[in-house]
Amino acid sequence: MAGVCKNRIHLHIYTISMATTNTLYLNALQLLKQLISIQSFSKEEEGTATAIQTFFSQHGVPTQRKLNNIWAYNKYFDEDKPTILLNSHHDTVKPNSGYTRNPLDPAMEDHKLYGLGSNDAGGCLVSLISTFLHFYERLDLNYNFCIAATAEEEISGVNGLELIIPDLDELEFAIVGEPTLMQLAVAERGLMVLDCTAHGKSGHAAREEGDNAIYKALADIEWFRTYKFPLESDLFGPIKMSVTVINAGSQHNVVPATCSFTVDVRVTDAYRNEEVLSIIREHVSCEVVPRSVRLKPSSIDRNHPIVQAGLALGRTTYGSPTTSDQALLDIPSLKMGPGDSARSHTADEFIYVDEIKEGIELYIQMLESIN
Repeated sequence: MAGVCKNRIHLHIYTISMATTNTLYLNALQLLKQLISIQSFSKEEEGTATAIQTFFSQHGVPTQRKLNNIWAYNKYFDEDKPTILLNSHHDTVKPNSGYTRNPLDPAMEDHKLYGLGSNDAGGCLVSLISTFLHFYERLDLNYNFCIAATAEEEISGVNGLELIIPDLDELEFAIVGEPTLMQLAVAERGLMVLDCTAHGKSGHAAREEGDNAIYKALADIEWFRTYKFPLESDLFGPIKMSVTVINAGSQHNVVPATCSFTVDVRVTDAYRNEEVLSIIREHVSCEVVPRSVRLKPSSIDRNHPIVQAGLALGRTTYGSPTTSDQALLDIPSLKMGPGDSARSHTADEFIYVDEIKEGIELYIQMLESIN
């Protein structure tokens, strides 16, 4: 369907009426305040899931729910049309010790809305929900819309977006709401964490006994430090591998039989995770076990209609170094949302309320231009 999509793009600037914008914005702001006031640490999102489901019900939108994930489709869903996924998360990290405010108090001050999850990613979520409502009853759409408010993003959990993907209809592409200052993150690094074990043979340190696993590990660690993959990403450059944890030995006079270490691998869109893992195993002698290959690098073509729509509105493209639920999708996806990634997980987290209004307007303008 990608070819069909390219033929549908109309890069005009869509103007939203002030009354429509204000209504969507005020509803979004009220919902965000409610979400901030409900504790929703990863795996503990029951309350916010129910609040989101209730919000949709109040606006006449039937929803589906699996655990703490809520999703819905536009009223006049047409199975012959491609479907756009609008996704963001409602779980949060736990507040750090630097907070000077109540993290669950949605306080307004100097055009800022404070509170845990306000920036990451509550502002994105309520802006996407408002965008979905804008299109919900339209009969003249080229696309269907699926809105998904999902859980466990902050821990890359298996009971978030990944859980419901099999339940969603076939999807054409996705907008994933994360704070990007409404710029276009057209690619995202993947992540693999590798548990590596070098095997030797124990012996007494005072005699020529044993085969020191630490020395074996050192050779492999040096390879991880210096190896350059043949392919480099246009956006990210080379793949980055960092040895971050190492453990070996039990006492000073025993040659260790094993040495274990952990490697953080940030995969670019030049490779699939499985390809990187295969290359690593070809070059090192240690045992290499990935904790997961789920968190894939992702990208969307700069010529994709939704990217072109954003560029026509003065947005810029970049590659995101952080990982999101994009990593779980096998379709083209664009990461974009109100708020600033630099504020995520910081003490006294906040979002400017004008960022939410701008987010709603830009989401709608971009999607109107391809409908």
